[in-house]
Amino acid sequence: MSGRTKKGADRDSPVVGHGSKFGRKKEAAIEALLTQRNVEEAARAAVIGKQTLIRWLKIPEFQADLLEARRTAVSQTNGRLQQASGAAASTLFKIMVDGSAPVSARVRAADSVLDRANEAIDREDVLVRLAALEQAAKLAKPPEETK
Repeated sequence: MSGRTKKGADRDSPVVGHGSKFGRKKEAAIEALLTQRNVEEAARAAVIGKQTLIRWLKIPEFQADLLEARRTAVSQTNGRLQQASGAAASTLFKIMVDGSAPVSARVRAADSVLDRANEAIDREDVLVRLAALEQAAKLAKPPEETK
C-alpha cells in the first residue's frame, strides 16, 4: 500500500489518518501554484508528481483552498498598490505639468489622470445609488397578504 489510500478507497482523496501529511503537501502545492509558471513546475517545486497535482486540482476542497490563497495574495497585492497610489499620482502630476517632458508623456499622464478621475466619479455614483436602493429596500414594507 502506498500510504496515500486504503485498499478500495478513492485514490484521489486523502486517507483519514494521513491528513497532516496531505495538508503539508497540499499547502506546498498551493504555494507552488501561486508562484510557478505552470502545473508541471508547481508539482516539481512542491515535490509531488504532476499527475497527483492534476488530481488534486479536481478536488473541490483543494480548489476552494487554492482560490482562497489566490484571493489572499491578490488582496495583499492590492493593499501594496493602494499604499503606492499616492506616489503614483504624484508622478503622473509631475509628468503632466513638466514642460521639459515629451509631449506624448504629458498627454499620456493627463489622459491617465482624467481616466482615473472619471472612474472614481462613476464608482462613487454607483455606491451612492446602491446605498439609496438599500435604504429604500429597508423602508419598504412587504405587501400585506389578502385572503
